[in-house]
Amino acid sequence: MIGVFNRIARPLLRALDPETAHGMALNALKLAPLPNAPPDDEKLRVEAFGLTFPNPVGLAAGFDKNAEVTDPLFRLGFGFIEAGGVTLKAQPGNPRPRLFRLDADEGVINRLGLNSEGAEAVARRLAARSAGGIFGINIGANKDTADRAADYVACIGALARHVDFLTVNISSPNTPGLRNLQQANALDDLLARVVDARERAAIGSKPKPLLLKIAPDLTLGDLDDVVGVARRHRIDGMIVGNTTVTRPNLRDAAKAKEQGGLSGRPLFALSTRMLAETYVRAEGAFPLIGVGGVDSGAAAFAKIKAGASLIQLYSGLIFRGIGLIGAIKKDLLGFLRVGRLEQLADAIGRDAAAVTAEPWPT
Repeated sequence: MIGVFNRIARPLLRALDPETAHGMALNALKLAPLPNAPPDDEKLRVEAFGLTFPNPVGLAAGFDKNAEVTDPLFRLGFGFIEAGGVTLKAQPGNPRPRLFRLDADEGVINRLGLNSEGAEAVARRLAARSAGGIFGINIGANKDTADRAADYVACIGALARHVDFLTVNISSPNTPGLRNLQQANALDDLLARVVDARERAAIGSKPKPLLLKIAPDLTLGDLDDVVGVARRHRIDGMIVGNTTVTRPNLRDAAKAKEQGGLSGRPLFALSTRMLAETYVRAEGAFPLIGVGGVDSGAAAFAKIKAGASLIQLYSGLIFRGIGLIGAIKKDLLGFLRVGRLEQLADAIGRDAAAVTAEPWPT
């Protein structure tokens, strides 16, 4: 089925407007009779956040915003899936067009603006889903909310019981002012409130892991503050990072002028550098998920060596197809054999110090 999809459906989707193609891909996953993915090699198993992942390849937030196709996605071979971003109240996001493929750069610019059906609708859908697979939800704040921390608290209350982990997204560039929550004082207040909400949502059960998703555009001074606050509040992990507002050496000059966050291959160097910088600052206090420009096994392994325990992808699927998932897992096993490593954990962070010593990516 994956081969058929790549040969027939992918060329059709690539010919369509990106947002229309995205909607068609979701519908195709709802209807396709996908078989279960084969079991993963035990060498790919990862322990992180108190969870056991069958493999380190995850789907990043943004593809399945409203948790519509979680079960079909697991059948593609992902080790975990993150849906969302979900906002407390339903909101339409920004006007279309708001999603742009940069074919020459293998990148994507989006200014979707956290379009969401809202936490209540997503909670109802999650309550009805089949069990199986590590599933997380990415939560954000509504554009017009005065107390944004209150939105995150309410989302945790509505969604925590239905998921395996929660991601606090404070790094979308398409909600005005949201990235201000990365500033030390605002973040300190936010994390105090969301950690408390997570504990209250876990009455009678184990608290769900709480992750923080940050932007790759932070200054190193700001990153010092973010990691310090995260460690002080004992969050369970961080995702590095979201899309970038920078435009590093893009060949598609016309689309490069579009406002929004850039993802895909052009983000790889910056996001990997920020991953390594975060890893050395975290000092093992919590695991990291590396995301940004993962479109091959080599890119995935570079993220792991820069400090990621797990990786996520999304834009790479647009340009490489869903066969990318299996190809990355196969390549990771090959890298372990070549490096004579018994497990992926042996490679985590081994290049982080070297990456932080390189010239800053441009």
